[in-house]
Amino acid sequence: MQALIRRAKKEDLDNLRAFLSRANLGTDGINDDSIDYFLLLEDESGTLKGSLGMEAFTEFGLLRSLVVSPGQAEKEIFVLFDQMVQLAKEKGMKGLFLATNKSVALPFFELMGFQRARREELPSEFYQSEHIRHVLNVDNSLFLKFSL
Repeated sequence: MQALIRRAKKEDLDNLRAFLSRANLGTDGINDDSIDYFLLLEDESGTLKGSLGMEAFTEFGLLRSLVVSPGQAEKEIFVLFDQMVQLAKEKGMKGLFLATNKSVALPFFELMGFQRARREELPSEFYQSEHIRHVLNVDNSLFLKFSL
């Protein structure tokens, strides 16, 4: 099966929100302005099989909403990340951050080139984000960064 990764459009908002809700992820901040910072992974028939988004700040992006349906190839996840790096570069960003509370995912993210970051290393503008404030209240949250 051939998968397609494309940038989300405003028409994708409802479908993306429903997809993320089914995965028990929040959809706060996903709107007409932020949809341009989301990538969608679809199968040949156009069915949504994965997503990866970025909350954009001046020089940095905060990755969010990584969801893939069961059965997606690891290669497709790598391509999704690679495309997000390209999008961040297009937008003139200097780096990407992500937050996770799943330590089992660390080897994958480190393989992708992310390095652990202390909370003090987060850009100060991140603290304006509702998403980050929520993540900071989760005890076992880990932060990782990727320099562009």
